[in-house]
Amino acid sequence: MKDSYVLVVGANSAIGRAVCLRYGKKNRILLAGRDAAEIETVAADLRIRTGTTVATVAYDAMTTDAAAFFARCLDLAGNDLDGIVICQGLMDEGDHAKNDPNALARIVSVNFTSAAAILTAASAWFEQRKRGFLVGVGSVAGDRGRQSNYPYGAAKAAFATWLDGLRHRLFPAGITVVTVKPGFVDTGMTWGLRGLFLVASPDSVARDVERAVEKRRTVVYTPWFWRWILMIIRAVPTPIFLRSKL
Repeated sequence: MKDSYVLVVGANSAIGRAVCLRYGKKNRILLAGRDAAEIETVAADLRIRTGTTVATVAYDAMTTDAAAFFARCLDLAGNDLDGIVICQGLMDEGDHAKNDPNALARIVSVNFTSAAAILTAASAWFEQRKRGFLVGVGSVAGDRGRQSNYPYGAAKAAFATWLDGLRHRLFPAGITVVTVKPGFVDTGMTWGLRGLFLVASPDSVARDVERAVEKRRTVVYTPWFWRWILMIIRAVPTPIFLRSKL
């Protein structure tokens, strides 16, 4: 029999599916996503590929009550939940969030508010349990605001800062809290975007998630070289940066 459940939120995303495949080799998996039919398809595929036990739960970042959602997850997992990986994300299409307050609200809700709400609902349970891991998938876009995607980047930056605080709070309880910052990843969210380079596969991101949890890392850039790319971008003096096309 495989180990405790791992909850993957946003399991229908490319990164979410890859994370499920990784953890499905040694854990039972609880899938959460908005499209119920698609989640069931992912679950069926996962059962075939890994032979693990898979359960599904409906979740919509814009409408689902986080406390009720986490209570449902615990019930499905029989209170045997080893960790949570938040893979959900929404990138602005057509720059709507730069001018439309409602579009901005959706970006912030999916990429920060709802993700943080789930982990808020889960934090006390894990703190009392004194073991487990919580992973939030953010983005390198949050390291410096750029005119090309600052609404998305700002939401991811807020999530990263929030995870820093959660990590500080839960460290005495022995809970691993990991912030994962991918660069460009080959997913539906980035399909068709111009100017992409050094594009990683979803599986490479999932591998780095798994390794980060095993090694109890705090902040992980994936692929690793993005740490140095962003270090250079952050170091560009503001007068020069303001004239750039980043």
